[in-house]
Amino acid sequence: MKKAFATMAAVVISAAVMTACGGKVPENTVHSIDDLNGKTIGVQQGTTGDTLASDEYGKEKVEKYNKYADAVQALKQGKVDAVIIDSDTANAFLRQNDDVQILDEGFADEDYAIAMNLDNTALQAEINTALDELKKDGTLDAIKNYYDGESAGENKFTPDANADTSKGKLIMATNAEFPPYEYKEGSDIVGFDVDMMTAVCQKMGYELEIENMLFNSIIPAVKSGKADVGVAGMTVTEDRQQNVLFSDSYTTTHLVVMVRK
Repeated sequence: MKKAFATMAAVVISAAVMTACGGKVPENTVHSIDDLNGKTIGVQQGTTGDTLASDEYGKEKVEKYNKYADAVQALKQGKVDAVIIDSDTANAFLRQNDDVQILDEGFADEDYAIAMNLDNTALQAEINTALDELKKDGTLDAIKNYYDGESAGENKFTPDANADTSKGKLIMATNAEFPPYEYKEGSDIVGFDVDMMTAVCQKMGYELEIENMLFNSIIPAVKSGKADVGVAGMTVTEDRQQNVLFSDSYTTTHLVVMVRK
């Protein structure tokens, strides 16, 4: 791991996820997915992990948090027995916390896509064309690899300062609590999704503007027109497709189970 990327990860994982003082943290009792039955599971509210855990294990066994950092803190303190979380995000936390681990078994696969208003088929077509070009020219893979690949920390995507922005601003609703997809460095919101959408906007002739909000507020923002797109590691599901259009998938990832060591 290169120094620049290690520094980025240190910023992402704040001191908020330190083990609380006082009291003995319970020993881990979750060694496989089968062990989740009857356990308390932490999730980020509104995510696919929230839905799947609630359906599979009962809503009463699921603790919902606004940020994954809070769910990981609760795990470290023994308030929950496990956290269901995106694999890339889990690895970002693991780099700064040596007292948690990921089970070998995957929990579920996910396709991430860009959400937009149900009526906005023209924008959907534009975005799909841009994504296809970025896939073919290798830009999308290069962006992904910078954040979580063998060459992590190398060859960061650099926006074109002379890119055409004649179509005006395209507003992206996101939740900057989801490293490496979107997170804060100082006052800036950065991450894979930010670089990806910047590249998409350059292809289409827009200037990207980012609005940070709770994850549960993203789809309402898109539906109401407050935002043009919702991009926050958002999984395509049947329920969400009733409310928003989705672009083609821009990456495939996995849900995993994080537990204490």
